Amino acid sequence: MTPRPALFLIGTAGAILLASAATADPRAQVRGEMDAELRAQLVRAIGEVDDPPSNRFEARRRARGALEAAEALLRSEGYYQPVLEDIVEGEETPVAIVNVTPGRRFELGEVQVLWADPSPDADTDTTVRGEIGLTPGQPGRAGDIISAEGRIIAGLTRRGYADAAAQPRRVVVDHAAFTVQPSFRIAPGPLVRLDGVRLETRGPTNPGWVAGLAPWSEGEVYDPEDVAELERRLLETGVYDGVGVALAPTDQTNADGNRPVIVTLTDRPRRILEAGATFSTAEGSGLDLIWTWHNRFGRADTLVWQARAADVDSRLGTTLSLPHWRRPGETLRLSGALLNEDTDAYRRTAVALAADLQQRIGKTSWASYGVGLDAGQYDENRFDPVTRLPVNFDRDLVILTARGSAYLDRSNDPLDPTTGWRLTVSAQPTAVTGEDSVLFLRTEAQATAYLPLQDRDRTVLAGRVRIGSIFGGQELTVPSDRLFYSGGGGSVRGFEYQGVGPRLPDNTPRGGLSLFETSIEIRRDVWRNFQAVAFLDAGAIGFQETPNFNNLRYGAGVGVRYKLPFGPIRADIAVPLDRRDGDADFQIYVSIGQAF
Repeated sequence: MTPRPALFLIGTAGAILLASAATADPRAQVRGEMDAELRAQLVRAIGEVDDPPSNRFEARRRARGALEAAEALLRSEGYYQPVLEDIVEGEETPVAIVNVTPGRRFELGEVQVLWADPSPDADTDTTVRGEIGLTPGQPGRAGDIISAEGRIIAGLTRRGYADAAAQPRRVVVDHAAFTVQPSFRIAPGPLVRLDGVRLETRGPTNPGWVAGLAPWSEGEVYDPEDVAELERRLLETGVYDGVGVALAPTDQTNADGNRPVIVTLTDRPRRILEAGATFSTAEGSGLDLIWTWHNRFGRADTLVWQARAADVDSRLGTTLSLPHWRRPGETLRLSGALLNEDTDAYRRTAVALAADLQQRIGKTSWASYGVGLDAGQYDENRFDPVTRLPVNFDRDLVILTARGSAYLDRSNDPLDPTTGWRLTVSAQPTAVTGEDSVLFLRTEAQATAYLPLQDRDRTVLAGRVRIGSIFGGQELTVPSDRLFYSGGGGSVRGFEYQGVGPRLPDNTPRGGLSLFETSIEIRRDVWRNFQAVAFLDAGAIGFQETPNFNNLRYGAGVGVRYKLPFGPIRADIAVPLDRRDGDADFQIYVSIGQAF
């Protein structure tokens, strides 16, 4: 099959991405001598309308409204002596016009900060004044003055003055000297020191456990970031519908002069029973029954019981998550399952046990380490690279795996990133015993990057690279489920699950010792919450330790995203380029979140 369908899909997506909406009419034309930046600001302030005025009365009304908007914009930008005139030209096709002579721009004079008693300490006074960000001689913009006042309050709050408040400011506009002189009147309030944590809502959560999450000690100076961090630590457990963390009011200051932080928690339902069904042209169908227990042990824990019957992966299992295990940000996960996997490449019936510790780094990044123990029966159709013939293995194996991984996230959104990058790395030293014995190291890394190409992130270029290698093992000795495969919605679209690599004569996918994948996407907002996407994916399975680029296979397609508050819903259609016998004509993928 030739790649024409893919080229047609990409061309269609390109037409969607390049399409532009019709331009609306300005409410009024702007005339007068001024710089291009100020003219653009006035045009934006005046706004647009869908249709031209139908008569001179309507045009006059629009011109007067535009004049008022222009005057407000000019004053906010420091033009306090403008000359403006609203004009209407034409009889049959009237045109609303605002003629603008901005006049001289006023400049900032000396900035004053007046403290109400009690004044902040000398160091805070000096530091906060240095953060005002206003310099005599710069344009006297109203927005800059208001922002400076906000920086004063924020600077005081960060340094322990939690009750800091702005009193009415005084701004003197000198029309003779063409200056604007702001005077800020600030009541800093007393320096606040923190007491412990007080849990005010009744529920299963242990108050002592909550108090242990506080990132401060009794008597430390108030820092709003510490209070926000406690709120983040409680929210990330996932067992509360609502979390409130706030400094107690001044009348609750204790005898030592410290104030507690009050925590309120709204618990999720203690037990949730969920059922679901899935269907995929690549991975078959499945039924899930999940029973979740929240806060069983009073420390925001989650216990999940799962029963799954599916074409590829059936299991009975349980997982216990204990957030903030030994220290804040550390989560202990214990899991066990009886599982039956039936893929094109192998069949496995096994018991799997695992224990992992994950430590959050910053707000969205983490590192983890742990150990897994699998014991089960493998039925594998393999390829013997020596005889160049297929061979069948039916063996009982016990697999002990140490695993470590890290995830570094510098993107701006977990489900719909438009800028930044992400990096994931993992390593799994593995020992296999039973009917075969082998030691090997499985490593994998993936990097993604996002580049906005237009203002407001309307068009985003996204890219992904993933590589993997197995060191120390041979293709025949490494268990099938630890080999690399490629193909499907999360790797190379256009191919079925495990469908990128070579196949044996009986159509069994041949797993490899190395992996290379890459993807590139153009994402374009086209209408309201809809986004169009065009993409090209590529991947290769290698049979040496280092990735092999000689047998790359490509898939291309288009997709649509519907953006919801929690993230986009994704639908993609893709075709394999240079399709082989046995490859489907196309694949469809539907999921939540971007492809990467």
